[in-house]
Amino acid sequence: MTALLSPESLQQIKRLDLRARMVVRGFLQGLHSSPFQGFSVQFSEHRRYNRGDDPRLIDWLVYAKTDKYFVKRFEAETNLTGYLVMDLSKSMGFTQSGAMTKFEYCTCLAAALTYLMNMQQDPVGLITFDEKMKALLPARSRRGHLGDVLAQLARLQPTGRTNLPASLIQLAAMLKQHSLVMLFSDLLPSDTGENDVDEVISSLARLRHGGNDVIVFHVMDEAEVTFPYDGPVQFEDAESGETISVDATGFRDDYLKQVEEFRERYRQGCYSLQVDYVPLDTSMPFDKALTEYLLQRQRSG
Repeated sequence: MTALLSPESLQQIKRLDLRARMVVRGFLQGLHSSPFQGFSVQFSEHRRYNRGDDPRLIDWLVYAKTDKYFVKRFEAETNLTGYLVMDLSKSMGFTQSGAMTKFEYCTCLAAALTYLMNMQQDPVGLITFDEKMKALLPARSRRGHLGDVLAQLARLQPTGRTNLPASLIQLAAMLKQHSLVMLFSDLLPSDTGENDVDEVISSLARLRHGGNDVIVFHVMDEAEVTFPYDGPVQFEDAESGETISVDATGFRDDYLKQVEEFRERYRQGCYSLQVDYVPLDTSMPFDKALTEYLLQRQRSG
């Protein structure tokens, strides 16, 4: 099944709704033989125990199965309002050798998560950002809304510059109720330096302090993670257009170290805020990507 859910295989399918349906079907089939059989119960009927909750509300049957503390959600909070937050920066359009771009990967993953939430009748909304936040679709669970979200996702194009910290602060002010924020981005700094890791972490803290649950899907191109280059190579910044020539062979070790440090700063910063951090690259099959997401949710539960 994993081979069928690889980015290369799904790239042959042009319609986003069909891609998402295949991902969800394969993912759910895989759950039946995995440690995540209790996923649907935890996801839709329970929420994680948080400091300040009444311990008498802990569901001990779920604890016995999962070794995690969950409380039964009251009827008023059963519906989890989710927002897909998509990075429209030009760097998201990068791909190596014509493979699925970072943005295509993100839209496919976002579409699959929309399907999953729609199956549970959870409202889902769509928000995009480049240099500022743009609300496209409010969160709804009505019949037909799934098609609206997927149609909007399919129309999006990554063409702008980005200011992630300012956009997240704007989003924190925009959200009027506790929500699940699913951020899809390569988290790369803008050419103005306004996407410094510390600034992004600070803006994520604003979202968390507003009572929101946050998941960061940090999606990079496979080439950005593995650096498969040799000899003299000229690189161009996708947003500024500036070019730089480097000896790729001599630069590789330093580059890979910087990438690992970059991801680690985000991993640690998100961990400190109880934000789920899911590092992905465009070679990862989508069922594995969703499983990575579930692992993060279980660890932070």
